[in-house]
Order: sequence, then C-alpha cells, then structure tokens
Amino acid sequence: MATPTLDKFLAEIGRLMREKDGAQMQNYLLYEPPWPPLYEQMISELRQTYPEFNKAPLEQKCTETLPADEDDGQGPSFSAFITFLHKYFAFIRDVDVGQLVETHDKLKSLLGSSSQALSQGSGLIILPTVISISRVLARLAIGLDKRPDLVANLTRREATIGGDEAGDRITLAEGSANLIRENFKKCASERSGNPSGVDNAGRPEGRRIGIYLMANVCLKLFFHCRKLRSAEQIFAIIYQQSPPLHLYPAAQRVTFLYYLGRYHFANNHFFRAQLTLQVAYNQCHQKALKQRRLIIIYLIAANLILGRFPSQSLYQHAAAQGLASYFQPICRAITKGDIVSFRNLTDINNKSSAWFLHWRILLHISNRCEVLIWRSLARRTFLIAGNQGDTVSKRAPTLDLQDLLILATFLEKRGLGNEPKSADTNSLFLPTPANTPPVEEEHLSDGYVDPDLVGCEEPSGPDLPTMETVEAMIASLVAQDFLHGFVSHGQKRFAITGAKTASPVQVGFPNVWRTISAKTDDEVPGWVIKDRRARGTVIHMSGARAAGS
Repeated sequence: MATPTLDKFLAEIGRLMREKDGAQMQNYLLYEPPWPPLYEQMISELRQTYPEFNKAPLEQKCTETLPADEDDGQGPSFSAFITFLHKYFAFIRDVDVGQLVETHDKLKSLLGSSSQALSQGSGLIILPTVISISRVLARLAIGLDKRPDLVANLTRREATIGGDEAGDRITLAEGSANLIRENFKKCASERSGNPSGVDNAGRPEGRRIGIYLMANVCLKLFFHCRKLRSAEQIFAIIYQQSPPLHLYPAAQRVTFLYYLGRYHFANNHFFRAQLTLQVAYNQCHQKALKQRRLIIIYLIAANLILGRFPSQSLYQHAAAQGLASYFQPICRAITKGDIVSFRNLTDINNKSSAWFLHWRILLHISNRCEVLIWRSLARRTFLIAGNQGDTVSKRAPTLDLQDLLILATFLEKRGLGNEPKSADTNSLFLPTPANTPPVEEEHLSDGYVDPDLVGCEEPSGPDLPTMETVEAMIASLVAQDFLHGFVSHGQKRFAITGAKTASPVQVGFPNVWRTISAKTDDEVPGWVIKDRRARGTVIHMSGARAAGS
C-alpha cells in the first residue's frame, strides 16, 4: 500500500540529518497529541501498512530511505538514529494516551533508544528531541507517582517478582530519572572540540549545551523522590566536567542553582545554600513569581538559621507575600530568647507546622535555631544581671550561670502552666513544701505493660534545665564563636575577654551572621564558576622511562 505522507516525512527527516538541524528535527518529531492532520494521515498509513506485528518492513524502509552515515561514508554513522526513528514511528502508531502507565513505559522505551544515537555522530541532531522527551517523561512520571491507584497493579507485580528484595524496588519517577541521567552523562562526557568545552565565541559546544538542561530534569525527579544521594552524583559530575555555569542561559542557571541550594540546605550546609539561592533569586526574572517564591522560602530559612533575619522590605516583595506570618513569630522568639514560644511555634501540632513540613524546613529550623535562642537568652540575662566588669581593676565582665538557669527555668515553668498565681515570681524558684501530698499513680487496669516499665511515669513535657545543661550550652556557644570568652566551671560563670576598648555586650556576644561568614569561604561544591578541568590533572608516572632511553 502506498504511503505518500510517510515517504514525504522521511525525505524531510533525511534532509534535516544532512543539514544537522537539531532544532527543526525536534519540531518534526512530535509525540504528544493532539496530532496535526498530516500526522493523523501518517499514523493511519503506519497502522495499515506497518502494523505492530510486522516490524521488519518498517525498519527496512527507514534504513533504505535515510542516509546511513555522513558525507557518503566518510563521516559518523547514523545507524543508531535510524533505529531510534523506527521506535518513534512505533510509538506514535501504538500510543494510547488514555493508558497513562503504558504510555509512560512506551515513552521510556523511546527515550532509551535515543541513548545510543546520542553517542554517535547524530548526537547533536537528536539532543533537542532527547531533552524534550525527557521533560515529558518527567512530567508524566511525577503525575503517576501522585496517583497510586493507577500504579497499584504495577507495584504488586514488582513486589511479586522481587520477592524478598521488593523493598529495594524503585518508583516510576526514580526509574525515569535514572534513564535520563544516562543521557546527562553522555552530554557531560563530550570529548570533541575544545578541551575547555567552549568555542571561540565563548559558548558551550557539542553535546555540552545540554548539560544543565538534562541535569535540571534529573534533579526535579530526584528531589521529588527524595533521593539526595542520586542528586549528589549529578552535582559531582558537573563540578568536574562542566564548563562554567555563567555560559548557559539564565533559565538553566536559576533552576540549577535552586536545586543546588536545596541540596546544600538538606545537608545542613546553610551558608552554601544561601549563596546559591541568593544568586538564583537575583537572576530569576521579576515576573516569574512562582519560581521566585520557591527560591525565597529556602533563602529565608537558610539565612534564619545563620542568624540573619529578613527585613520588612523583603516581605514586601511580590514573591514573599504572606511569608511574614510564618517566619516573623520565629524570628521574634529567637530575638527574645523565648525558648518556650519557639518550641511551640515549631511543634508538630502547631497550625503552621504543616506549611513548614510541606517545604521540608521544619526540622532544620527547630534543631538548628535552638542554639541562637540560648545565645539571645544569655545576652538578655547579661544585660539584666551581668557584671559589667571594671577596666581599672582589670576585672573581666562575667555572667553568673545561676542567673541564666533561673531565667531559663522560669520560662520553662511558665510554658508548662506552673507560673505563680501571685505577683511574686520568686515563688517559682522555691522548693516544694514538705507537706505536699504525693501524686497518686493511675492504676493501669487494661493494656499490657512491660514488667521493666511498671511504675514509670509518662513524660509530661520537656525537662527543666539544669546547671549541666546551661554549662554545656554556653560551652557550645563559645566553641562556635557565638560567645567570646570562657566558662569557669568551678565558679559557674562565663567571663568575657577582650572588652577593654569596646562594650562587653558587643565583644562577648558577636553578631552570628558575621561570625559564620568570616569563617566560611565562598566556594560551593557543584557550582562551576570558572573552568576547573584545566587544573588538578593527575599524571601517572609509574610507567615513565628516563629521558633519552
């Protein structure tokens, strides 16, 4: 049967192969319905002349019509691209978008067939198409991952096949990401052209132009699956093999820096996170409010942990609307040293916790900001009851740790609802009267209780601080350079050193942000600012011979 539309399509594909027009090739290789009328006609011809059970004639037609190599046998082979094109025809002929899981599998198979073509001389021609297919596959995989009802049969099938190892199976999204990562590696390992990967015009050349496009698709899937170890491999490859990031378009730079910042944030490298996120926010287009909001949430969280709080002008940005209601109460609690209010704000049952959990920043803030609260509490205690020292007698300013313990205990008891009824707050720190009747234990009439736990009391809340707790916290603050001085464990006092020409408060309680930034360099692993491949080359000399031998 005659196939005029298919013949014309193959002729145009052959022309694009000879012209090496990858962008136009992407426009021709459509794979998402609705199909234009010409494609509907071509699909009809494929189904009638080359049905699914008769694969050989279609492959033979592609081989006979398209050039097998470049420059009449003198250039690279196009055989892998022809195999990919045969898979493409089979895909558009058989795909049923109503069956999402099957569509995902067919699209994944189509992308897999492009891997070999990407390695041959047709790599630059097929690269735009590979990137486009990867984006669609990622979007489909994430959509299916959110629909467990659609993949339930697939999950049960994998569990049956996997047996005892079924717990190690990967999700659809992760499997798609692993396939896309292979194509990313082919882009990053490009060896043709200039060793620096940059042409004379200062632009990435060869398959290197797709490094960050492919990396961003992989990172989107890996972060969706919460596979940070896999994301780390992407950053490591880029750090060693990629041209500098500034040579790529702004959209690619911003997206990559956003994921890199999130990666460092998740790994508790908050200074690196804020460096990358700040640049991403500055370079993101003003009208891209959705993207800017994603960036600024993690940017505020990273700076908050570093002791740098957002200003009111920042909250006025269009991308930051409404964020003050979440972050401002936490900043206020840290500034006041109100550990109880901070604990309530970061409690899992707090009404704002769901929002923080959604962005995966709750645990980082609750764990990492507690040390800042103790610093603020120690500073306020010093301002109220600290010994300011004497420059004449050279007596150092000191803080009695017992005063800090009293204030911390007062805050904890107030948070537990044990504050005194009268105006005399000293009753908080008085011992319990001797005639207070003991609290009777509730008899456990039902339920099993382990014999080793009989008589144990259920925890009723956080333990009250002790002197050991206060000493350990102050010593930790000194070790981190958040306090300037030393702890006298014998006298239970913290002494500020170096306060001869400046205020004891300024010397003893240095700015947290300045302290951290002074100790940290600006190098961020994964962010290629300048070409790293010309440096650090390892030369093995074990087989070298003497000169002249």
